[in-house]
Amino acid sequence: MTRAPFGRFRPVPLRTIPAVMAGAALLGLAACGGNARPRTELAAAQINTIGVNAYLWRAALETVSFAPLLQADSAGGVIVTDWYANPANPGERVKLTVAILDQDLRADALRVAASRQVISNGVWVEAPVQAATVQKLEDIILTKARDLRRQALAS
Repeated sequence: MTRAPFGRFRPVPLRTIPAVMAGAALLGLAACGGNARPRTELAAAQINTIGVNAYLWRAALETVSFAPLLQADSAGGVIVTDWYANPANPGERVKLTVAILDQDLRADALRVAASRQVISNGVWVEAPVQAATVQKLEDIILTKARDLRRQALAS
């Protein structure tokens, strides 16, 4: 409300309230632009035009490229392979699921799950996967993602 000439209040038109609120919000957000980190580092760590961190996504795709893909959802960050049998060991096959959980390039932004089957009496049966196998795949993906990021920063 604003004051009228003789001490009376006159109402502010309702159509001006949204404009005032939007202006106040923009003014408040303008103060949030602190430079805690260098701008190039932040941009390089969060390249995610596809919904997830692009370095993790590309590194994960390259790492599991030996197996046929069933699903690759860049918006959700999920890669699922079909069963893959190594020609050197046709009695064993693996299936992988890679999930990218964050937009940042961080170790906890990546999860790999593996299923393994072995053939027994002509039938595929579930077999345990060593934890070291999954950990090794995660390490390979993270190392590739960091290398991709370094290459991008050098360019």
